[in-house]
Order: sequence, then structure tokens, then C-alpha cells
Amino acid sequence: MSTERKATLVIDGKEYHYPILSGTLGNDVIDIRKLGSETGHFTYDPGFLSTASCRSSITYIDGEKGELLYRGYPIEQLAEQCSFIEVAYLLRNGELPTKTELEDFDNRVRRHNMLHDQMNRFFTGFRRDAHPMAVMVGVVGALSAFYHDVLDFSDAEHRTVSFIRLVAKMPTIVAMAYKYNVGQPFMYPRNDLGYAANFLHMMFGTPCEKYEPNPVLVRAMDVIFTLHADHEQNASTSTVRLAGSSGANPFACISAGIACLWGPAHGGANEACLRMLEEIGDVSRVGEYIERAKDKNDPFKLMGFGHRVYKNYDPRAKLMRQICHEVLQELGLENDRLFKLAMALEKIALEDEYFVEKKLYPNVDFYSGIVQRAIGIPTSMFTCIFALARTVGWFTQWEEMITDPEYKIGRPRQLYVGAPRRDVVPLDARG
Repeated sequence: MSTERKATLVIDGKEYHYPILSGTLGNDVIDIRKLGSETGHFTYDPGFLSTASCRSSITYIDGEKGELLYRGYPIEQLAEQCSFIEVAYLLRNGELPTKTELEDFDNRVRRHNMLHDQMNRFFTGFRRDAHPMAVMVGVVGALSAFYHDVLDFSDAEHRTVSFIRLVAKMPTIVAMAYKYNVGQPFMYPRNDLGYAANFLHMMFGTPCEKYEPNPVLVRAMDVIFTLHADHEQNASTSTVRLAGSSGANPFACISAGIACLWGPAHGGANEACLRMLEEIGDVSRVGEYIERAKDKNDPFKLMGFGHRVYKNYDPRAKLMRQICHEVLQELGLENDRLFKLAMALEKIALEDEYFVEKKLYPNVDFYSGIVQRAIGIPTSMFTCIFALARTVGWFTQWEEMITDPEYKIGRPRQLYVGAPRRDVVPLDARG
């Protein structure tokens, strides 16, 4: 990174100079680490919208161009040419695997996909109608109680084993949360199936008959996993990093990330999008709801359009739109009510001057909810699947942070606006 240029800050007539750092891509940043000690001032940036919290070589987003890169590779190329297991290897190791490396990594993941048998009791401790994300937070956080044999995170091999365990066991945990919720017996993983196929087997198979995953649905799930594997320094990733900065184990950090992802403004967006489609109900009511979305005084929000980062078409949405058509055609659902409704909304949003001007393009959540619903995944499970995929990115970001020589415990500052110092008045003297 270049440090030749300086930014000058003038406070009360005194100049302070701070290095300007340039990365491989993206905005330059001003290094203000010494700002507090040198000036006695802090910066004020709610939501950290103008603050780079770390150096990272994992994922890059250009919101203006609608570009998403994993380790420099465009998401479109990875989703079309690589499996999720290849992408998981890439994110953690920095390079795509050779055939031998991929076989070894895939085999290690398959050998770790079962849970400790005693963990089954965790599920039975929850109510049957508990939200699966609540179950996920608890079960993933408890993994460290069962797999504490490799928790020396200064050891690279310990980190590798923990990574493989998390990647391998997340599909099992998600499927078990679903099976418990619907009252069906847990399905053990099958090592003869690939990652996405095995997940569908554990979700929809029963002991009564052999389940053969549909290749089109397997491909759809694999792409969904790839598109959600990482997304730079978003809310849940920042949560994982902040939790990890204290030295917490990765299982606890991933659990914290799951809790953050649960929010409707983050991972719960595709669930909210499907609820919105159900609320609209019919193509004939699209115009009415479009007008409501434009009305600033109306509480209705059009979910699945626009993105905090992308000011162009979400590159993941283009891929998911194609997958959406393929899945619905395979299942004979081209005339599905919600799909027709979604397409009507999409057409208006891409043509209506209001949405075009504000760059409110359909995002990945708009299509992924429809795909998962068509596959048979209930709305309450959508965010769990998001968490399953994002675990790869979360762990990689956590590991990058704790191996960074500049790593420190996170400690954001604040602008205090409360009461000034005051003395306690004795109880009998308080009016």
C-alpha cells in the first residue's frame, strides 16, 4: 500500500498530517490511527459508512459498477464455473484449488459432517415452534463445548480443523433445525453426495425411502451458497471480527454473526421480500403497492429492491434471476402466483422513472426467496441457509484479523451527549 501522500487536517489553526493509503482497488483511506493521541479529537461516523475498519484481501465490492470479487475473481465466473467447495477453498486459501487439493479438501469436509451424538439433545431442548435462527445461535455457539481439542488459534492446523468442522457441520445443523421444527427424524449425512446434494438429502429425505436430489435443484443450492459466501465488511462480518478481536473462539464468533444476520435489514431480507409478495397477493394490485412505495408518508416498503452498497444492478441478482427461471421451469412452476407477481414488480422497477432514478434495482434477495420457496424450503429457514453459506466468509475474515500483525481488540469511540458530571442527591432531598 502506498503511503507517500498526506492529508492535512487543521484544528484551531494547527496542522496535522496523516498518511493516505492506497489499496489494490477502491477508495483511498486516510490513516487516522494517531488522531486521538495527537489532536484529542475522534471522528464521528454513524454506521461506519466512511470508515475502513481493517485491511483485507478477501472480497472487493464496487457498488457503482455492480462488481463483486472473491480474491479477485468475479462472482459471475465463480458461480458459473466453480462449485461452492472450490469457492470455500479459494476464500480461505487465496487461490483456487488444484484437482488434488480440491479432492483432499472435499474429502476432509465429508469426513467431518456429522455432529457429536450428544448434540442432538440441544435441539430437543427448544420448543418445536422456535425460530430456526434461534436454534442456530444456540447450537453453533455450543460447538466449542464439544470440539475444544483444537482451540489454540496461534496454530495454523488448529484453525484449519476448525474451519473444516464449521463448513462441514453447518448443513447438518441447518437441516436438523428444520427437521426438528417439522417433527421429522434427523437424517444423517451421506458421504457419497456432494455438498449441496447432501444438504438437500438431509432437508427432504426420510428414513422411509431413498432420496435422490434433483440435479437442477442441487445446482441452484450450490449457486445460492456461492453468492452468499462473503460480502466484505457488512454488519454480520463486522460483528464476527469485533467478537473475535477479544480472542473469542470462532464458534462463538460465528454464533454472534448468525445473531446479527437474523435482522430483517440484513440476512432476513429475502424472508421479508417473500412476506411482501404474499401481502400484495396478486398482479392486479401491483400498481397500488408501487404507488404506496413512492409515498414517503406510507409505511409500506418495497423489499428486494435497492442495496446499501450496490448503486447498480446487484451482480448476484443477475445470476439468481437465471437460476430462478431454471428451477421454476424444472418444477413446472412457471405460472406460480408469486413468481408472476415478482416478474410484474421487476418489470415496473426496471422501467419506472422513480425506481430507475433512485437506482432501486432488484437485488439477490428478490430472487433467492422465490427459488428457495420453489425448492420447498420454508420462509423461516431462508436466513439459516444464508448463515450456512456465509460461515465460510465469516471464518476467513476472522482468521485474517487474528493473524494480522496490527490486530487489536475493537474499541469504537462515541460522541457523548448525556448529562454532565453531577452529584447524587440524598433520597429524602429529591423533589
